[in-house]
Amino acid sequence: MSRERMEEGQLSCSLIVKEKPQDGVGGCSGEEQGGIGTTSSATTTVVLSTFVAVCGSYVFGTAVGYSSPAQTGIIDDLGLSVAEYSLFGSILSIGAMIGAAMSGRIVDYIGRKRTMGFSEIFCIVGWLAILFSKAAWWLDLGRLLVGYGMGLLSYVIPVYIAEVTPKNIRGGFTSVHQLMICCGVSITYLIGAFATWRTLALIGTIPCLMQLLGLFFIPESPRWLAKTNKWKECEASLQRLRGDNADISDEASEIRDYTEQLQQLSEASIFYLFQRKYAWSLIVGVGLMVLQQFGGVNGIAFYASAIFISAGFSGSAGMIAMVVVQVPMTALGVLLMDKSGRRPLLLKSADSYRCLQLEHVWVACSSVCHFSCRTFNNGRKSLLFYHLLVYWCTPDRFH
Repeated sequence: MSRERMEEGQLSCSLIVKEKPQDGVGGCSGEEQGGIGTTSSATTTVVLSTFVAVCGSYVFGTAVGYSSPAQTGIIDDLGLSVAEYSLFGSILSIGAMIGAAMSGRIVDYIGRKRTMGFSEIFCIVGWLAILFSKAAWWLDLGRLLVGYGMGLLSYVIPVYIAEVTPKNIRGGFTSVHQLMICCGVSITYLIGAFATWRTLALIGTIPCLMQLLGLFFIPESPRWLAKTNKWKECEASLQRLRGDNADISDEASEIRDYTEQLQQLSEASIFYLFQRKYAWSLIVGVGLMVLQQFGGVNGIAFYASAIFISAGFSGSAGMIAMVVVQVPMTALGVLLMDKSGRRPLLLKSADSYRCLQLEHVWVACSSVCHFSCRTFNNGRKSLLFYHLLVYWCTPDRFH
């Protein structure tokens, strides 16, 4: 069977909603026969597995939120220049890019649970390097290691949650990943307003240790076990996730059929994506991710305190204001994910985003015109307008 025919068959089974035949004959196997397509509730094991996984999401958030409240303390204690601290802040993204580039192979080779544990080791070592650092290069090394672990976690956590949760609650559970990132950023901002930068680094190791310990109490992903031909372990893991009295035969059959079809496909290169039939999906999917990053959200998160101080506000008050806005809106997205659907929620968010940016442009232009002689030089004006233009053209905060 050719790759194209198999893909068309898989799409017809997974994307076209069919009524379940009364005699149990016909339709696509697995999902249409009542296995995955039936409504399932979240068992204690599913909730525990998700909680342990999103401890890594919280680690992600603490890493992103660390540099903002720690900036003044690190610069004063270690005598860093602005350029040296900028390197410390941005090197996290470099480590994350390296980790993300390697994540796919690592996750498929050693499994989801081991990858999460492997990532946390890098994060713990990185936080300890920051904690005991006496020079700028120790800070940078620690930040790079935390970023590498963060890059691995950013991939494996949503994959693991999606593979262990029932289909009807999968969207909401997966979006908890983003909610916990926001909680990690926000709580780090709050603690950083009162704690020293070394204490904040020590606190950053706590969720890492929580996930490492929690991994001993949750099952491996059934789909990864099936992919590695560990069928007995796959069924045992699935039974544990769905409950002792649950009938997992249909879901296990669906996983087996999908895995066998996947194994029949030859290994494809990345260039296989660049075909005309994938062009629109590729542009939309990758475009949203790229434009989100160009929106500058990471730069704002890394230096929120300094940004608010330069604007004439208290750094602590500004960060608390971000917390008040960010966490409730992300929580609302989690609640609406499975009820409203992905595309309608994205479109509604885009409409609100454009209206908000109109207000931002008006305020910024007024500020520049009013304070041009006293506060802003030409370079700052250009930078401000450039940032506003980029922010206007990007769907920032979309996930």
